[in-house]
Amino acid sequence: MSEPSPEGRIWDLLRGALGTRALAIVADLRVADALAEGPRGIEELAREVGADAETLHRLLRALASDGVFAENEPGVFRNTDPSEVLRQSGWDDFAHLFGGVWLRAIEPLGATGEPTFPRVFDTDFWSWLADHPGERAAFDRAMEQGKERRIERLAGLEWRGDETVVDVGGGNGANLAGLLERHPRLSGIVFDLPETVRDEEALGDRVTFVEGNFFDTVPAGDVYVLSTILHDWDDERAAAILGTIRAAAPSGARLVLIESVIQPGNEPDGSKWLDLLMLTLFGGRERDEAQWRELIEGAGFEIERLEDGLIQAKCP
Repeated sequence: MSEPSPEGRIWDLLRGALGTRALAIVADLRVADALAEGPRGIEELAREVGADAETLHRLLRALASDGVFAENEPGVFRNTDPSEVLRQSGWDDFAHLFGGVWLRAIEPLGATGEPTFPRVFDTDFWSWLADHPGERAAFDRAMEQGKERRIERLAGLEWRGDETVVDVGGGNGANLAGLLERHPRLSGIVFDLPETVRDEEALGDRVTFVEGNFFDTVPAGDVYVLSTILHDWDDERAAAILGTIRAAAPSGARLVLIESVIQPGNEPDGSKWLDLLMLTLFGGRERDEAQWRELIEGAGFEIERLEDGLIQAKCP
């Protein structure tokens, strides 16, 4: 495949919001699920998902031009490998969020360094989620996306076997439950806000859900896991979270962060775009190696391993 022209690169960025919204619409309509058994005509498809047939055709035609869905013959569409992704847990919720509330928050983004979500919605993102339980559930499901990769990464670390693992900001507990399945002698605590959507019975006997705010306190444990938590916060508040953990953690306790580490250079890097979303929603940020070292060591931890996707430190 030939490289896009300079104009083509600019065009792809300019039309990005249209693609984001189109994906959100078809994800909310569950179009990929409706095509699971094979190609279907647009009239039949539109009736099933409750859409205007002509508009749905235009949406799918545009997405198919980028390989998401395919038009086998005029007015007959099928799934492709990318559209099948929308049927996987969490991806349809990501499409819903990106093309809905997040898109609305992104629109006024400027170069001031200030988050725009509070300006658009008159509250911070977390409070807004607490007031919109359906969106909170979608957010929690979206955060499960990629959980198998995270679980495998956590499970591959060295474990003594009898530790208590505290999943700080652990959401519905999916990551911790998956880790404990692979290490049957571990026990764990999922620590998160009370409004977190979860099924405590499904967590099993070795996992306890503890309600609380990680700016105030965290439970005692041997290993503290934070999976894409600190990127939600600016340096001052991220340091406060680490300070809360440091105050509760005994000497020798471990800190494990599942976080991106921005790499130098100009290679494609999704974390550089995610950094802008963090700025929009919370005033948070993705960080490079130097920024991570300053943040973690400044909170009193000793870094043992630092690579893109995984950071390990310990309490001296």
